[in-house]
Amino acid sequence: MDAGVRRMFTGLRPERVRDNLERVRERIVAAGGDLSRVEILAATKYVPESELGVLAEAGIELVGENRAQDLLAKRKRHAGDFTWDFIGVVQSRKVRDIAPNVRLIHSIASDSALRRLAQHPAPEILVEVNLSGEESKAGIAPEELGAFIARSPVPVTGLMTMPPLSEDPERSRPYFARLAELAAEHGLERLSMGTTQDFEVAVQEGATIVRLGTVLYE
Repeated sequence: MDAGVRRMFTGLRPERVRDNLERVRERIVAAGGDLSRVEILAATKYVPESELGVLAEAGIELVGENRAQDLLAKRKRHAGDFTWDFIGVVQSRKVRDIAPNVRLIHSIASDSALRRLAQHPAPEILVEVNLSGEESKAGIAPEELGAFIARSPVPVTGLMTMPPLSEDPERSRPYFARLAELAAEHGLERLSMGTTQDFEVAVQEGATIVRLGTVLYE
């Protein structure tokens, strides 16, 4: 989920990932986060299936996959090694493949996906909210959120957002703060927000799941 990352992470070493994971935990605590409340999700879009055993050995417990076909392939070999979430754009025709294989889906943002969930329920979902108004980004408009949640055939337990790309983490803060406000307004507990470049700001604004890649692997 990191901005600009397009290369595969290979040659991972468990001790390196373990040290990185510990540093991330320390940074979360320094940002005022409670490790019993903030989950560290390892985004595995750019981690080959052959490297997933390294993540398990390093102590990674929660992983998120972006593509349905990669989720199925990786989970087939490592189903018991991790808790699995889906964090990518949801194609409605793929819901039946995704839903039974994950704890939750972070990125529901269309009525077509809701209709498929009625047929193939997921345990719970997060609704993706487009707070920037960028046409290139998926997500429900804030003013449409209440009605969208009401139409969901499965439990909505939280929200997710992707702020505009920026090298300055502080530019993400208003979007994270607004997502937290929306979650409170709708009585939702989970907040999936923050990636490698801005996760500390996300934690300060109430994130309960941070989606990390580069900071864990490099």
